Order: sequence, then C-alpha cells, then structure tokens
Amino acid sequence: MLEMLAEGTMLFGDKGLVALGAGLGAGLVTMGAAKGIGHLAGEAVSGIARQPEAGGRIFTSLIIAAALIEGFTFFALVVANGIAGSLGKMVGG
Repeated sequence: MLEMLAEGTMLFGDKGLVALGAGLGAGLVTMGAAKGIGHLAGEAVSGIARQPEAGGRIFTSLIIAAALIEGFTFFALVVANGIAGSLGKMVGG
C-alpha cells in the first residue's frame, strides 16, 4: 500500500497529496452533510407523526438546522476548492 502511495507521489510530484486531500475533504464534507440532513429530516417526520400539533415548530427548527448544515457544507467546499485552486497555481507557476 505504501509503495502505491509513493508511486502516486512521484507521479504528481510533491503536490499530489494536497490534491488528494482536497478531493477527499470535499467528498467527506458532502457525504456528511447529506447524512446529517437526511437524519434530521427523518427525525422531524417522526416527531410530526407523533405530535401533529407541534408540526409548525418542528418544521421551523428543521429548516433552521438544515440551513446551518448547508452553510457549513458550502464553506467547507469553498475551502477545498480554494486548496485545489492554489494547487493549480503552484503547479502552473
């Protein structure tokens, strides 16, 4: 396994692991946000099914929490793309 990583590092130079980290970071952030919002929505639907009269408050909390998760995800993706963009400038320049 380490030999394969060493060959990949030689192929991409010393910037290869930075690109790998940026790509993995973007993927993990996206998967984590999807899991978080899915879990949040599932629990909200379950809560509304148990107490329909509290549906408005649960829905409001759901929207606020989902917006916070999306904001964090967008920020993390911008950081990952910034790393990849600075990588392109380092390799090109």
